[in-house]
This record gives sequence, C-alpha cells and structure tokens, in this order.
Amino acid sequence: MTSKHKTTMSAMVLVRPGVPLIIESRELPKPGKEEIRILIEACGVCRTDLHIIDGELTHPRLPLVLGHEIVGRVDALGEGVTNFHLGQRVGVPWLGHSCGHCPYCQTARENLCDDPLFTGYTRDGGYATHAISDVAYSFPLPENIAPQYLAPLLCAGLIGWRTLKLAGNVQIIGIYGFGAAAHIVAQVALHKAMRVHAFVRPGDEAAAQFALSLGATSAQDSNQPAPERLDAALIFAPIGGLIPIALAATKKGGSVVCGGIHMSEIPAFDYSLLWQERKLLSVANLTRQDAEEFLAFAGKFPFNIRITPYPLMNANEALQDLRVGKIQGAAVLMPQL
Repeated sequence: MTSKHKTTMSAMVLVRPGVPLIIESRELPKPGKEEIRILIEACGVCRTDLHIIDGELTHPRLPLVLGHEIVGRVDALGEGVTNFHLGQRVGVPWLGHSCGHCPYCQTARENLCDDPLFTGYTRDGGYATHAISDVAYSFPLPENIAPQYLAPLLCAGLIGWRTLKLAGNVQIIGIYGFGAAAHIVAQVALHKAMRVHAFVRPGDEAAAQFALSLGATSAQDSNQPAPERLDAALIFAPIGGLIPIALAATKKGGSVVCGGIHMSEIPAFDYSLLWQERKLLSVANLTRQDAEEFLAFAGKFPFNIRITPYPLMNANEALQDLRVGKIQGAAVLMPQL
C-alpha cells in the first residue's frame, strides 16, 4: 500500500517538445507542507498532453512528467495534512494549485487564478509510479469504481461537466468531437433528459456508432448540418473551423461552448452567425466546486466509461493512438501493468 521501503520511482519524462517521452528512475519525492504523495494506480491520457508535446502550450516546466488525470492512494503525508489518511484513494486534476489571494480566488473562481500551477504542465504529473499533490486539489474518490475508470473523470469528466454547466438550461445539444470528454458528458446530458446529437470526425463510423450506442439521437460527420436547431453546441475537438459550423447550427440566444485548452485558428465568419444573441464561450480549467459536484454525481451514476489501458512504459504508444484517432473513449496508463 505504501512506498515506505522504496527509495526510487519511475516516470515517463518530456525533455523538450517534439520528442518522445523517455523513462527515468528518480529519487522518491517527499511531500512538503500541505502536500501528499500518491502511489499511482492509473493516469488518463488527455489531448492536452499532445498540445504540450507539440509545443502548442508554450510554457511547460521542463523536464516534465505529463499527466493530469491521476488516481492513486495516499502513501505519505506532508506537514499539516489532517484531511487525508494513508491508503485513501484520491484523484488529482489539471488545476493543481491556486494562489488563494487574487481577485479570482477570492470570488470562488480559482479556475482563473492569476498565479496557478497545473498538474502535468507546470508541476509534475501522473505519467509515473508516484506524484506529489497539493491537498487543496486532491479529491477523495469512491472505492466502488476501478481506478482505470475513475481516471478519465478527473479531466474529461470535469471539463465536460463545466462545459455543460456553462451551456445553461438547455434541452437540445450538439457535441462536436466525440472522444473522452464527449462520451462522458453525453451520458450526463442524457441523464438530464436532454436530446444529444453527436458530430464526429468525417468518416469515423466507429465514433458515430459509439455515440449512438450511448443513446445519442443522431450521429453524423462534423461538416454536416445538424438535424435540428441546437440550444447549445459543445466543442471538444481542437479545430477552430468547427466554431462557425456550430454557430450556424445553434438557435437564436443559444451558446457555443469550447471545452478545449487549445484550438487551431478560427476562420473568419459572417457576423450573422453570431447575431441574435448567440454566445461564444470558452472553458478554463475547473473550480473546486466543479470537482466536488461532479465527483459526488459520479459516485452514484453508472457511467459507461470506455477505456484502452496501457502500461506506463507504453505512454508514447498511447499518445500516438490518441493523435491518430484510434482511441474510442479514453486512453489510460496503468503503472502496475
């Protein structure tokens, strides 16, 4: 359960953008004040990791251990930690630390913190056997769900949840890009009696069938017109060209919510697509309230989470499979495989 007899850990490390990860043996870290050390059971592989590797997110801390969908068990407590115990299962998301004193933190909008740290970007993440986490951004997880199925909830699930919240009180939604986040948020939307239309990569029949199997009303290529007007469109694919397409599919007063951290250039579009009080929004990170709400929901809801597991040392293979669209659902690294 703990690592008290170990002195080293293994990690897949990004040395610089544009090159494959390398495996390293490192000294086992000790948690600092208000930190815990986690023995990792699973870590999801996210498209954001590809954006970091490709240099599209430009300020990573290098060398870097990627990964921000961490599930594991507490195996060391730092000074002042009283709200976790050894052996407890916890999860760690993308937002790994906030300053606590900027105007955003002071108004429960720590997702917009002026001086944040991000797991697997500006602090080491979960492509490893162990990780250090800030207790303020470590969340208790249920024991009745296997760790590999919990991991995608820590980013894909949380970002999907916040994206749907920002869409507002809606009944008909379109989801563009049917990957890890989409297949989770679609189930939330269906549970809330929404009608869901899935828009997939052109020609990706497997993704379309996957969406239909989860209960989507329709599934079509993302360059095709929507079968009906949408109250809101949720975009998870990092393709700027989808924004005018989604706006064209959205009703007057509707919303297009972009759930990704990075997107390719948005092409020019006619103002008429935005007119009539349509809204174009982006999602930035998450708040602790988001995590608490969603994880409480997830502990009771029978999600159908589709995963493809990989051993930790096969992280480069998992990333490549994600890049080329081979993954239905989510890829998950499992250090114990």
